[in-house]
Amino acid sequence: MADGHENDPLHGLTLEAILTELVDKYGWEGLAERIPVRCFSSDPSIKSSLTFLRRTPWARGKVERLYLGKLRVRRPLRPPMPSRRAEHH
Repeated sequence: MADGHENDPLHGLTLEAILTELVDKYGWEGLAERIPVRCFSSDPSIKSSLTFLRRTPWARGKVERLYLGKLRVRRPLRPPMPSRRAEHH
């Protein structure tokens, strides 16, 4: 029986791993611009941010959505379909 996790792109990822990857990509300043919360802009650290995010569901949701948006950008694009124009001789 399926447990519903196969369609969850965050399954198996910890909040710490998500936050660390976002900080690596955007830096604390860039993260604070995208999600304006004090834990990202005032003396930020992974530990203090994790404490805040674990206690604040709306902020955690924003972090997860930003991460998911980052995944969509990273996904490889499909190669273009060949043109099906009829050749005229």
